[in-house]
Amino acid sequence: MRPGIDLAGKRVLVVGLARTGVVTALFSAGYGAIVTATDERPEAELGETAVKLRAAGVKLELGGHVTASFLNQDLIVVSPGVSPKLSPLELARAQGIPVWSEIELAWRFLRGKLIAISGSNGKTTTTSLVAHILQTAAIPTLVGGNIGVPLLALVESSMDITVTVAEISSFQLETIEKFRPEIGVLLNLTPDHLDRHTSFEEYASAKMRMFENQLERDIAILNADDPEITRRMPAKPRIFWFSRQKRVAAGAFLRDGQIYFRNEGAEIALARRDEIPLRGEHNVENVLAACAAAYLAGADPAAMADAIKTFKGVEHRLEFVAEISGVQFYNDSKATNVDAAVKAIEAFPGPLVVILGGKDKGSPYTPLCPWLHERARVAILIGAAAEKIAEDLLDSVPVAQAGTLDRAVQVAMQHAQPGDTVLLAPACSSFDQFENYEQRGRTFKQLVAKLENQSQSAASAQKG
Repeated sequence: MRPGIDLAGKRVLVVGLARTGVVTALFSAGYGAIVTATDERPEAELGETAVKLRAAGVKLELGGHVTASFLNQDLIVVSPGVSPKLSPLELARAQGIPVWSEIELAWRFLRGKLIAISGSNGKTTTTSLVAHILQTAAIPTLVGGNIGVPLLALVESSMDITVTVAEISSFQLETIEKFRPEIGVLLNLTPDHLDRHTSFEEYASAKMRMFENQLERDIAILNADDPEITRRMPAKPRIFWFSRQKRVAAGAFLRDGQIYFRNEGAEIALARRDEIPLRGEHNVENVLAACAAAYLAGADPAAMADAIKTFKGVEHRLEFVAEISGVQFYNDSKATNVDAAVKAIEAFPGPLVVILGGKDKGSPYTPLCPWLHERARVAILIGAAAEKIAEDLLDSVPVAQAGTLDRAVQVAMQHAQPGDTVLLAPACSSFDQFENYEQRGRTFKQLVAKLENQSQSAASAQKG
């Protein structure tokens, strides 16, 4: 049994009113809590959201945080974008007031089994694929968390027979208390979000919190090829591995082009490597992890093979956009850190024209150098991090400064030759010029579509 919480009459403060915060405030009010919501933005920037919250009985404190309000609560729920080191939160903790993330609150209400998926890269693809496999296997499935909708939005749809598949970020795991997935998956650990976490060790520790409350009957699925994970193995849960490099004692692995699942000495074939429609070796790892999670959640192997073949991938992840005059354009706007950008570049033999840049996250860009040197014709730089990227790349690849994504697409087309690939793989977050990586990816696709229309018009004019 999960520890419940009776919200009726409880004073609940919600900090941050992006999507997760709004859902949390409305959920808590709906369960009878006395809800206050605070955000640093003024009311003018919230628009209809403020009206909706007030209509639900939520008290709003906007344009800044009032410390006294933090110290007069029974529970504080922080949105993922809010640092847990915020001074009023530290004061509240010192007074014994619980400070939770939204996933902690949601977990206490969710029914059925929970599969939580985290990692530096590949979370969304793996989460989507696990859900697709389970749905293909006719298992009642919900999907959310850091992807699509907050977990709280799934509570009313959950049942005892439901499997909820959730993408979970380090920001969400920082402020859990008893959160415990029946199946936890950790895909990889590479430096990320060092603009928020003070060190890689702090970041990795936040990721590993996913397993800290698991019991002996629970399952941890870990990447056997990632040394940062293998040296941080959790103690309590049953460990299953995934590997594309070697056979594992228990879990999913690749051998002779076939994906197998091994447990207690017995092996079962699940799918073929050449049936994976996704580009890149990192996606083979994502498929292995998804196979392990889905199989352990009860998916039939036959349904698993069918699901892998029919999985169309996820928007903004190595997404083919168009081919213009023999040049292919790919959108990997979700490559918001250096390791993700490396994996995107690695997925193409070249020649590449790579668009990099955005808001810096505190990691060096030097790991890009050998890959760009080997496969890229030019790196086109945009956004606030452009200067730092140029310094880190040294002379590994010619660099063109474009400033904006609009200009970068034009410059890319000038440099690209037939047979080349133009790849948006920013290695940065999007917040300097865009609301999120989705907006950045959609803008890129719109710019490419405009370029395609211009090319077609020019071709028609020549024929005419």
